[in-house]
Amino acid sequence: MKQAGVLDIPSMRGKCSEAEWQARVDLAACYRLVELYGMADMMANHISCRVPDEEGAFLINPYGMMYEEITASCLLKVDLAGNILSSPDFGALKYGVNKAGYVIHSAVHAARPEVGCVIHTHSWASMAISSLECGLLPITQTAMRFLKIGYHDYQGVVLDTKEQQSLLKDLGDREAVILRNHGALVVGRTTGEAFNWTHRLELACRSQIGAMSCNTPLQGVPQPVLEETWNNYQPGTRRPYGVMEWPGLLRKLDRLDPGYRD
Repeated sequence: MKQAGVLDIPSMRGKCSEAEWQARVDLAACYRLVELYGMADMMANHISCRVPDEEGAFLINPYGMMYEEITASCLLKVDLAGNILSSPDFGALKYGVNKAGYVIHSAVHAARPEVGCVIHTHSWASMAISSLECGLLPITQTAMRFLKIGYHDYQGVVLDTKEQQSLLKDLGDREAVILRNHGALVVGRTTGEAFNWTHRLELACRSQIGAMSCNTPLQGVPQPVLEETWNNYQPGTRRPYGVMEWPGLLRKLDRLDPGYRD
């Protein structure tokens, strides 16, 4: 019996490689987790994942579906030119790719081959920090991880590929960039790593807003300590992010609703 409120989407498992299917499952899980942890904006925003065994191809959400209903089979496979390589049958809904999603994600995947996953959010906390002239302040240990975060000035809705070069310049080789007056963009070598960075950035933004709302002087930290702390979070000094908690996060989703695996 068809479940009420759930789109009936045929499985894509037999129509792709095992490597792609696993990438689909992880990406669908990431969408569900972004929603679960309060960082989603209904059907807006986008998360993409590189297809591991197909050069120049990435997976992204169909524009129109809510984060909480994303599944492994509903994801679109797109090339760097914006062509849809594979899509399930959405029937009369005819979901396609968000234009801004294509412009942002194709640029990052083309320029950063080591990046496996790209997450763009409009969470209330990241939008608030993006609108502050001071940006993200290193006033907590979690925020110190983003001591050298990039900033990208607002140029309107990202619909023009002309903005790609300035966006890539502001992202550089970092894991995150604050999109001024907009939100945040985070990347990771794996989907689990990208979610880890996104979750921590969200906590850093929320804690700063909480501290600033108290209307009392903020406690600073000496620059040498900031630099040392930042260095402790870098790839060369610790294990990759996401490795330990990702299986636990998948188990959490399996307990709540394993439908993301469909």
